[in-house]
This record gives sequence, structure tokens and C-alpha cells, in this order.
Amino acid sequence: MLVFEAKLKGKAQQYKLIMEAIRTGQFIRNACLKYWMESNKENKIDRFSLNKYTKVLADNPEFPWVSNLNSMARQAQAERAWLAIKRFFDNCKAKIPGKKGYPRFKKHSRSVEYKTSGWKLSDDRNYLTLTDGFGIGRLKLIGTRDLNFYNLKQIKRIRLVKRADGYYVQFCIDVERNEKQGFSGKQIGVDLGLAHFYTDSKGEKVENPRHLRSSEKRLKRLQRRMSRRYRNLGKGKKGSMITKTNQDQSKRFHKARERVARMHLKVSRQRRDFTVKLARCVIQSNDLVAYEDLKVRNMVRNRKLAKSISDAGWSQFREWLEYFAKVFGKLVIAVPPHYTSQNCSGCGEVVKKSLSVRTHECPACEIILDRDENAAINILLKALEMLDVNPSTVGHTGTNAQGQNHLCLISESLLGKWTG
Repeated sequence: MLVFEAKLKGKAQQYKLIMEAIRTGQFIRNACLKYWMESNKENKIDRFSLNKYTKVLADNPEFPWVSNLNSMARQAQAERAWLAIKRFFDNCKAKIPGKKGYPRFKKHSRSVEYKTSGWKLSDDRNYLTLTDGFGIGRLKLIGTRDLNFYNLKQIKRIRLVKRADGYYVQFCIDVERNEKQGFSGKQIGVDLGLAHFYTDSKGEKVENPRHLRSSEKRLKRLQRRMSRRYRNLGKGKKGSMITKTNQDQSKRFHKARERVARMHLKVSRQRRDFTVKLARCVIQSNDLVAYEDLKVRNMVRNRKLAKSISDAGWSQFREWLEYFAKVFGKLVIAVPPHYTSQNCSGCGEVVKKSLSVRTHECPACEIILDRDENAAINILLKALEMLDVNPSTVGHTGTNAQGQNHLCLISESLLGKWTG
């Protein structure tokens, strides 16, 4: 599945109608979730029951605006509610530690989906027309993606998205992306960090760009400006503070708020661009990539490092590694990070060291390495152990492996280097 995105150019009235469609979709999603919560054990609710309930909402005279949204778009919102419910049940069955993710009501939705009806493209694929009851009309598409290469039947659904700098449309195209590339027999282990974004088993390091930190000075200035322009009504009769909502604020406040939102959007786009390009380069340069299976969700609980960890984008980098591994037919393996920094990559001796010690010195084999490079080598060794690599019978049995199904294209000389 490919997702192509284009910006929508229209009139201010059309943008207001798009927001009405988004809010209607949010209402349907929350209503389906409430219907599931109020159902008893005798009435089992499944995905098809929620789809039928959208028809009940559309026919209800109390909610006349619901029928303006296309029927398939209403079903797409019911599917969103069911995905949240299913994820909660799956987490309960898997007995994951901590909270299981009980479904919540949406307060600020920013997108609405249409399936195969309620919209149409122009013959030259430069204009999108929405034909449901909201009367949004014709919108121009601005982007570099050419939709003429794909059949209209391949577009399974579209998604209207509101962002800080405007409105966008995403086309979900049913195409399997496979790119053939020669194999070089190279393999690396990757150790993620904060001082450097990653250090591989060959000793090469990639600097951490720190996109949020570099833009923090301007962000603080914009946030102070927005805070100065925020107005309240003072104290009420009973001494309670009565503040105005965003809708009641001045135009100057909204302009300042939009500047802050656009700055955050710029930072997120910079981080995504960095991780996508780096992950593609790593996958194309190697046949096997081993990385740490870090629990970022638990690591950000550290109040002193939470901002730096979130700014690094480790989870996003991992997702793109797994995606490009499937595209190029390579193999990536998530390795448990336990003791990768403490164990010696040369002899396996445990050399305890604090976080402040950045050099690995083994008293047994007298090897001296950078701490992160030693960890990267251990990660690669663990990955090969998980795969149970043997030059005579090469295959993989690891449960954390993504990408191709066999390692037969990795040269035996390299395997012997790390296993012999």
C-alpha cells in the first residue's frame, strides 16, 4: 500500500465545510464507542454491528448533520472505533504490563476518510471533487506525485487531513512496492544513543541533529508572544477564574497560535526527513541490520531525558528500517539491549561501567573500544545467535526479524568472521 499526499487549494468556505466533515466523523466515532461501552454481555458488539449503527445514527432525527457524510465515510469512522477496541482486547490477551489502552473519546480529530465513493478525480488528476452532502465541491491538488500512473480502482480510500499550514489529501493506493537490489554480504549492528544518533559495529557514527533543541529558542519566543496575547475575563462572582475559549480569543492570538503550530510542524517534518533518508541509506548499504529493541515508551518516563529521547526519533527510525527492509528484501533484527554495553565484544567478559564512562577497556583481553562501538558489535553478535547462523545451513529462526526470509545471500566469510 502506497500513500501519496497532496495539498488542497480552495476557498475559505470549502475549508470550513471540510472541518464540518471532520467533526461529523469524530461524532460518529465517539458515538460508536459509546454504543460499545453501554452494550451488555448478551449483545456482543463486533465490527459489523458498529457499521450498522452508523446507519441508525444517520436516520436519527436528532442528528440531521450525520447523513451529510458519505455512508462509506461513516463506516470508516466505525472502523476507527473498532480498531481502538480491538487493540485494547489484544493488549489484555497478551497481558502487557501497565495500562492496556482502554478506548477513549476523541476531542480534537484532524482527519476524515472516504472509501471508494463520495469523491472523484478529474480526468487530468489535478482536481478532487467531494460529492457528499456537505457540498465541499472542487479542490485543486498541489503536489509532485503523478496519479496518472495508477488506475482509479487502485485508490482504495482517501483521507482529508488538517495541519497547521493547511489542508491535505492522502491517497491510499493498492500497490505492492518491491525494489530489486544486489546483495553485498555486508552486515552491521546499530547502537542508538543521544550523544550520537547511532554508532555501528564498524565504528562509524552519525551525529544527532537535535531538531527540537535547535529550534527551541525560536519556539520559546513564539510561545511567549502567544501567551501575552491570551486574554481572560477575570474573576467571576464566586471568585473563580472564567477564561475565554480559543474561539473567543482575538485574531492576534490566533495568528500567534498558528505560528507556534507551524513551527512544531516544521520540526516534525525535519525529524521525519532525517529518519527516512538515514534508514533507507542503512538498508541499501547492508544485507543484515541489527538494532536495539528499545522500550522508548518506558525510557521517556525519565524526566531528565524525556525531551532528548523524544527529539531523537528512535521509534520512527525503527519503523522506517523495517519498512525499507521489506521493500528491498533485506533483513533487520531487533535485539534485546541487556548487557550490550557491559559485555566485552572480544572475549565476552563482563566489564561493568557507569554511563559517564565512554570507553570500553577489558582487563581480560586488553581490548580498548568506544563504548557505543562495543555495544554495536555485541548487538550484531546477538542477532547472529538469534538466527542460529551456520555457514552450511543458513536460515533464520528469530521472532524479531523483519524483511527477507533467508540469509543465504550473506557471504560465508563474513559469517565466519563473527561466529568463528
